[in-house]
Amino acid sequence: MKSIYWLLFSGLCLIGRLSFGQQTYFNVPSSDIVDKHEIAVQQQVNISESIRSSTTFNYGLGREWEIGFNLYNLDYLPSDRRIVANDSTTEKSFSPLLMLNAQKAFDITKNLELAIGAQGGMNVLTDRRPQLVGYVYGHVAAASNDEHYNFSAGGYMANARYLGDGPKVGFQTGFDAGIFYQKLHLLGDWISGPHDFGQLVLGVEVYLGKHLPLAIGWQRTNKTGSQAVVLQLTYNPE
Repeated sequence: MKSIYWLLFSGLCLIGRLSFGQQTYFNVPSSDIVDKHEIAVQQQVNISESIRSSTTFNYGLGREWEIGFNLYNLDYLPSDRRIVANDSTTEKSFSPLLMLNAQKAFDITKNLELAIGAQGGMNVLTDRRPQLVGYVYGHVAAASNDEHYNFSAGGYMANARYLGDGPKVGFQTGFDAGIFYQKLHLLGDWISGPHDFGQLVLGVEVYLGKHLPLAIGWQRTNKTGSQAVVLQLTYNPE
């Protein structure tokens, strides 16, 4: 087990020196790369007993590289009117998390590519010493000739502070189906594992403008079956 953590940490250090970033279907990276010198922004809100905000900024470097940063797991508890931070137990993932992230894609064929990426950083809003969190993944992504339909699948590895208690290695997959392209899309993703990160999300995306899709989804966790509503607004320059 120590060797897995060392591999994860080493990978994050190597990738972190290059700085990485990625957009998601909902929770699984979509493997789309932002064009050179363009910026994409994604804001997600999960609504259940608490409200969780996750924000991502991406910047395209060219040559199928992008970099960015995330503020994940910013949890607000309406009943107490306060932000809830977790810095002591891996029963749930640590929160909030401030991370650098990145993604690199390699073309295999015209419609098929390999994407690798990572997120690495630490928890914030803590009275204790901040702890490192990390997540790395690799995907094979496929697209139709007109790019109206996209699908990706692959594996991930992360530490308990990112995932919560459970397996540290697993499978994840996602899809984006442009039924009426850049008007109405169906999308969803699934992450394996009985931990805080493992969940299924299915939803619909409506374009408020060419570069501004708004998605609403239904989320179900693998661990307890608890459900939530997911709202996601994306600015994508493509």
